[in-house]
Amino acid sequence: MPSTKQHGTASPANEAIGGIPTIHYLDFASRGRGQVVRLMWEDAGIAYTDIRYSFEEYPEHKKTTIAEKNPTTTIPIVEINGKILTQSYAILRHFARQLGKYDGETEEEKYWADAMCDIAVDWRTQFVSAFFNPNKEETYPKHQQTERIRFLKAFETHLTRHELSLQGPYVVGKTFTYADMVIYQILHDENLTQDGMKGLQEYPRLKQLADAVESRPNVKAFLESDRYLG
Repeated sequence: MPSTKQHGTASPANEAIGGIPTIHYLDFASRGRGQVVRLMWEDAGIAYTDIRYSFEEYPEHKKTTIAEKNPTTTIPIVEINGKILTQSYAILRHFARQLGKYDGETEEEKYWADAMCDIAVDWRTQFVSAFFNPNKEETYPKHQQTERIRFLKAFETHLTRHELSLQGPYVVGKTFTYADMVIYQILHDENLTQDGMKGLQEYPRLKQLADAVESRPNVKAFLESDRYLG
């Protein structure tokens, strides 16, 4: 059976988004695309219901529960106020607009957040392909030495050259956006933020971004809580 847990107490942020959301996702520690959604909710102080499916039971639920809610049978799925939301990055932008933050203020800021998010999405596609490959012992080390380095260097370059990012510590200077969470999550999932950010020592601007995310009061509290599963 999937595990179901309630987190947090309803807040004004819950009112802003129309209620207490429920997320359906894999029981994949604090990792993956679903975790980015949880991270936004944690930062915003949103109470939510967390339904997790083990890897063993998910294939059966994918054919029933998930298929009934989303014809593409992909997760995460969010349910709120009778509505079903799919596609993780669209979900993030949707809640950002409802909350009136996390999305940048000017059109230029919104564009830059979207562009940097898209780069992280491309990286995650490569990561998932290598990490969940049947030949992981060969494909993931190769990924770590090729594609991962390419994306790390690309992000470091963008963050140290773009006029908005130069104002740091975030993608859009001092404004925290959903793109920062998306980038942080792929860094985390590639095990680059653990052990004192050891994996980011050669990328100081990316490390600055990751440090800034982890230093946010609600994120810091989450990472130090039993809700954070590694």
